[in-house]
Amino acid sequence: MTARIRQFLRKRAEDGPCLVVDLDVVRENYLAFAKALPDTKVFYAVKANPAPEVLALLAALGSSFDAASVTEIEMVLAAGAPADRISFGNTIKKERDVARAYALGVRLYAVDCTAEVDKIARAAPGARVFCRILSDCVGAEWPLSRKFGCEPAMAADVLEHAHRRGLEAYGVSFHVGSQQRNPHAWDRALASAAAVFRECGERGLNLTMVNLGGGFPTKYLKNVPTVKTYGSSIFRALRRHFGNRIPETIIEPGRGMVGNAGVIEAEVVLVSKKSENDDVRWVYLDIGKFGGLAETMDESIRYPIRTPHDGDELAPCVLAGPTCDSADVMYEREPYALPISLEIGDKVLIEGTGAYTATYSSVAFNGFRPLKTYHI
Repeated sequence: MTARIRQFLRKRAEDGPCLVVDLDVVRENYLAFAKALPDTKVFYAVKANPAPEVLALLAALGSSFDAASVTEIEMVLAAGAPADRISFGNTIKKERDVARAYALGVRLYAVDCTAEVDKIARAAPGARVFCRILSDCVGAEWPLSRKFGCEPAMAADVLEHAHRRGLEAYGVSFHVGSQQRNPHAWDRALASAAAVFRECGERGLNLTMVNLGGGFPTKYLKNVPTVKTYGSSIFRALRRHFGNRIPETIIEPGRGMVGNAGVIEAEVVLVSKKSENDDVRWVYLDIGKFGGLAETMDESIRYPIRTPHDGDELAPCVLAGPTCDSADVMYEREPYALPISLEIGDKVLIEGTGAYTATYSSVAFNGFRPLKTYHI
């Protein structure tokens, strides 16, 4: 919560739940990443918050962008960034989308299998490709599945196939898991990346780039290390595994770039109990999983929640959204402690919500409007 957001909310006319993002915080975050890893290019993960205001700010600051679709590529271009600052980082792409991205000037693509290489060879001849490898994601609050990436032992075959198809075998990428609070998590992944570099070198392929991925956290209920701490740890790991031949590096911060810049204001719709003797209350808000809080799934992300009654006696609550869907419950396995004095009509502030909220909001489930957003 910044003074600018607080002032904006005081003046805002009542219009349902909303997300407010302070662009000054986004600017500070970008500069912190650029300073912590000065020889590393920042490729903002557009999916975290693709608002035109965010993209335009980062484009003006010199950021590059990790895009997951043609639509995101077009949004980045519209924000003023040139195509040579865009990576098509999704490993699952339709061939016609590859062709469209190529026509727009994009020359950097992610792959994790030979079939994806073949699409790019046909639709984006001569492009650069990097192979994503699997990472164990230990220490991440939102671990990634095996959906993206291949076993490191397979990466050299994928990259050699790309070379044979006329593409530039550029490098390796990985992702250590979203909301990764362990700065040393990159060490294991970089050991794997270095092994791929050596194997490719033995085959006559000189890789030059390591994509360090995202995973940089934002502060929720637990403190997180500083960006400087991550930068120092990653640099030491690079030296450990690559010696004096440190490759080009890029990072793809998303949550770490915009998460702490946003606050959602919501309203308490109902406070109830399921029985007279129940010690746990149910607190229903006018926003839930389908309104932008999808990352409460499995209670992986626990947002800080501020109320007008902070400081009063606390009691455990199940937090739920307003829709007629039984899955729209956010914190039940581990109830959330909220003031006993919390009442219907109270406004609550959900902090750390600048990333992965508005874009997760449904179009009109149960007739509820998408989450209204403001970037100030």
